[in-house]
Amino acid sequence: MKNKPDRPRGDGDGRKGSSPRAPAGKRAAPPPAKRAQARPPGGAQSARRPKDEYPTVQAFVAIGANLGDAQAAVKAAMEAIGTIERTVVTARSSLYRSAPIESSGPDYINAVVAVRTGLTAEAFLSELQLLEDQAGRERPFPNAPRTLDLDLLTHGNTVKDTPALSLPHPRMRERAFVLKPLAEIAPDKVPRAALARVSGQVIERIRS
Repeated sequence: MKNKPDRPRGDGDGRKGSSPRAPAGKRAAPPPAKRAQARPPGGAQSARRPKDEYPTVQAFVAIGANLGDAQAAVKAAMEAIGTIERTVVTARSSLYRSAPIESSGPDYINAVVAVRTGLTAEAFLSELQLLEDQAGRERPFPNAPRTLDLDLLTHGNTVKDTPALSLPHPRMRERAFVLKPLAEIAPDKVPRAALARVSGQVIERIRS
């Protein structure tokens, strides 16, 4: 409900809006200041808040593709992730090329992005999977070549292991194509020992 402005009290004669009479020779006191009315719903002040005003957590997403124009797909995914509700991309790694691991097909193009998101881990993963579907991702068999692969690596301090979601990503420290780009944008998240363990995996930085 709108706040109604205070009205001056009457002088007891029952007439609305009348002002109290001042004693002879004295000036009447000014009426009380009017209160500002509340803005109606739907006004400029009730518009959706900018993304960066929502409570958020930091998350990291690994991006990969090895079908079609893989470089274009990875770069487009970086942009698309930033359009997710309550989500802002805060850092992007360079693009890297790596050979398929436990997979087949052409070399992969990989990258990692850091985001701030106000979505839960489950809701954010759902949005990532929607982007995969929009890019034509198919899953004919495990580790099949793909037009786009988006892996949620971490989501704040979330730790869970369910059929739908495991956090932190259980294999992120086994893959050079994840650790190298992640170390580029968040070196504090990648121990040197982890990088040493994947040093034998061939990965090439191709674009900054």
